[in-house]
Order: sequence, then C-alpha cells, then structure tokens
Amino acid sequence: MLKTMTFTLMHFCIAFGVAYALTGSLAVGSLLAIVEPLCNSVGFFLHEKIWQRVEHRQPDRQQSSAARWQHRHA
Repeated sequence: MLKTMTFTLMHFCIAFGVAYALTGSLAVGSLLAIVEPLCNSVGFFLHEKIWQRVEHRQPDRQQSSAARWQHRHA
C-alpha cells in the first residue's frame, strides 16, 4: 500500500511539474495535477477490464483450435 501511495504522489508531482513548466501557472498546474491522474486511473481501470476479457477468451480459442485439429486428423 505504501508503494501505491508513493507512486500516486509521484504522479501528482510530475503532472504538476509538467503543467507548471508549460504554462507558468500554479492554478493550471494544480488543476492538471488533480485531473490528469484521476482520468489516468479511470483509463487504467477500463484497460484492465478489457484485458481480463481478452485473457478469458484465449483458452477457448486454444481449445477450439485443438478440437478442429483433432477433427481434421481423426
């Protein structure tokens, strides 16, 4: 849990630093430091859900390929 918290803090600091360096605005830097990691977290969550579906389907494809091969060579 500590690793997750320090990674999150690092992400906020990087987002703030980049936005501040590009705009020179503390307000924009602060807003981006809050909004970007939250959007990234939602994107990561959706990405994981999609990959769970992909991984869940792979054994079915392998099994059906093996079944087709056995049927052809029987």
